[in-house]
Amino acid sequence: MSIPNRPVDSSPRFAVIGTGRMGKALVTALSQHYGDILWASRDEHRCAEAIRQLDLRDRVQPSTHDHAIERADIVFLAVWHQDELEFVDRHRQLLDGKILVQLANPFTPDFTDFTTGYDTSAAERLAEVIPTAHVVGAFKNIFWVVFDQPQFPEGVSDLLVTGDNETAKTTVMRLLGPLPFRVLDGGALRNNRVIERMTLLSREIAVRYDHYPRVAYRLLGQDN
Repeated sequence: MSIPNRPVDSSPRFAVIGTGRMGKALVTALSQHYGDILWASRDEHRCAEAIRQLDLRDRVQPSTHDHAIERADIVFLAVWHQDELEFVDRHRQLLDGKILVQLANPFTPDFTDFTTGYDTSAAERLAEVIPTAHVVGAFKNIFWVVFDQPQFPEGVSDLLVTGDNETAKTTVMRLLGPLPFRVLDGGALRNNRVIERMTLLSREIAVRYDHYPRVAYRLLGQDN
């Protein structure tokens, strides 16, 4: 399975699925650097209203799921893990060959445990459900409020990007480079088993010390 080549001077087209907190934060951040972003949810009117409220009409277009997938090379899934599994099952043919960026952590509704076992991750499960797409994990360690205030005393938050297809992972890392994070290669999809658990632990500690959801982590030791 190969990724279709595009002209060297042409940026990949991308779409964001989901109008929740992460969806809004991601679209807002991407729109600072890219135009012609497709934003889709179950209700296209909800996307249109969110675009109006966020004043993004010049750079973001509301769309249906099918239209967004058809036009995009890269699809960001800003929805709950169970919802993304159902989403890819419904749109399997349209997603064939696409780069699919998986954001969700498989937390239980009360945020005390995981819906996956220790021998897998949400990203790996998604890749198993749709092996004809190139699944890349990203933003799994970043909470939505950090998009607006990415700077911490220690520096900006790390953004860990994982994937088993190196071309797809590199493409996503390059796309995310202008965002206000330190984008790091997080290795293979299986590393999300650790990333997802670190994220839930950081949430628990932040709640305990009363600064959730403004919490992130950064690997110390690098100069930049």
